[in-house]
Amino acid sequence: MAKTPSMARIHPADHTQDTGSRLPSSIQETTQTPPKKVLLSITNLKKYFPVAKSSFFAKQMYVRANEDISIDIYQGETFGLVGESGCGKSTLGRVLLQLYAQTAGSTMYYGRSLEEVAPRYVLETLSKAEKYVEKYHKAAFHAQELTQKCQKSGDSASFFDLQAKNLALCDARTTLDDCARILGGFMVKETRQGAALLSEKYRFTFRAASIAAKADDITLQIQLQESLLEEHPDRQAAIQKKINRLTQKREELMIRQKTLLASAAEVDGKILQLKDAHKKDPEFARYEAMLDHGVDLRRLKYNEMRHLRKDLQIIFQDPYSSLNPRMTVGRIIEEGLVTHRFFKAGSRKMQQHVFQVMNACGLQNYMYNRYPHQFSGGQRQRICIARSLAVKPKFVVCDECVSALDVSIQSQILNLLKELKEKEGLTYLFISHNLSVVRYISDRIGVMYLGNLVEVAQTDEIFRDPRHPYTMALLSSIPTTDPDSLTRERILLEGSIPSPIKPPAGCKFHTRCFMACDKCKVVPPSITEVAPGNYVACHFGGLQKVDEKGHSIYKKGNSL
Repeated sequence: MAKTPSMARIHPADHTQDTGSRLPSSIQETTQTPPKKVLLSITNLKKYFPVAKSSFFAKQMYVRANEDISIDIYQGETFGLVGESGCGKSTLGRVLLQLYAQTAGSTMYYGRSLEEVAPRYVLETLSKAEKYVEKYHKAAFHAQELTQKCQKSGDSASFFDLQAKNLALCDARTTLDDCARILGGFMVKETRQGAALLSEKYRFTFRAASIAAKADDITLQIQLQESLLEEHPDRQAAIQKKINRLTQKREELMIRQKTLLASAAEVDGKILQLKDAHKKDPEFARYEAMLDHGVDLRRLKYNEMRHLRKDLQIIFQDPYSSLNPRMTVGRIIEEGLVTHRFFKAGSRKMQQHVFQVMNACGLQNYMYNRYPHQFSGGQRQRICIARSLAVKPKFVVCDECVSALDVSIQSQILNLLKELKEKEGLTYLFISHNLSVVRYISDRIGVMYLGNLVEVAQTDEIFRDPRHPYTMALLSSIPTTDPDSLTRERILLEGSIPSPIKPPAGCKFHTRCFMACDKCKVVPPSITEVAPGNYVACHFGGLQKVDEKGHSIYKKGNSL
């Protein structure tokens, strides 16, 4: 595992305490099975959309689509995301793929190493290390000032003061992460020398990664020339000569790569020696523990993120609007393969690969030259799946990809997704309103309400023992043919979802909650583990809500 998750990670500085919570898998913490590898680690993610101001002097307001989301998504799992319309599910999926720029927080990706991606933000941070550290201290001081101001005001603190404090705290946390994840203990000791050595090391490793990418391109050219040997037997001598020349060039590049890696290892030894002199310093150790060798997707430039698109794909809700009506199915699938340089355009191997992907997704070869309008809804969704899987991704966001399909086609698509997941080792973020569908396909389920995760648990546990009142209401709304369900009390939520621009104080759900008390109106609940693997953001989270038969055992009027 790239990083060990924890329920409440605290930043070194008291005034920048992390109010979000890491949500690990219950299997990892409660059994002796091998730990799962984290693929995506989201920390304090926020996504605010600015609202157009009525006048120049009006204060800026935001639609809070996502608020302080912290969770780890493990390699090979399907994480289901449910909630009412407008709660921020699709926004979260798009932010993880950086289709929307996130307002604050970080999204760490561990599918590739820093050396493979070679992001520019690493060398930029190291070259301006002292300025970044100074920037963090200024942000932390500003956040502390606003926090003290709100504390002095108490209940009379205005909405805009609280909003400014919230954004300042996020900025301080984000700035700290930007520094500490790269510098580690060098933030407080030997900053200039440590940053110089780290910069030298990464320059060697990044150059080595660039050479490795060139070698891969040459390998692609060699494969193309080898395919031409069969197609043009009369030109075998010339083609073979070109293959030999390319092979020699690739070998030279590999020798240069080994030299650069050896130089990086030598510099790494100097870094370790410098760190050993401060290893007993508790402050140094505290920041050193924040080192993270994952790729921060938020800080990637456009071209760098474009390079990772083949790893991070999305299947949209409406298959027809997401397909180019002027392109055939074959060209739609081939577009990503050519863009990400899997094959040369027009090569026979690419066409064979496309046929394999189409067949795996239930599409026949004769459909290769057809257009999207010539297919049914279920077939178009298969085309979208084939397009996403053709580039061999590691993480796929399924954004309500079966909601517009009838039940029979839904089952086909769901079984297809499960089968492809097992074959290819894919990781899904499955977004849906249909709890029955989510139950069938998901390993874990997260429940969202008004931009916040209110409950996360293993699929079976969340259906057997829901702990959040909102989760209970969602489960109560599922249609069923079970005769015993007729005797169960239905939970009907009153009122509508509050405005995401100005959400209610305290618990956001208290305006519609049948369990709400006075505390809920003032104190926002923190997300905590109330049962093994079950994390709930509710003051009543520790209370069991249903009995073995599914009947509610909580009566309104109970107090904390």
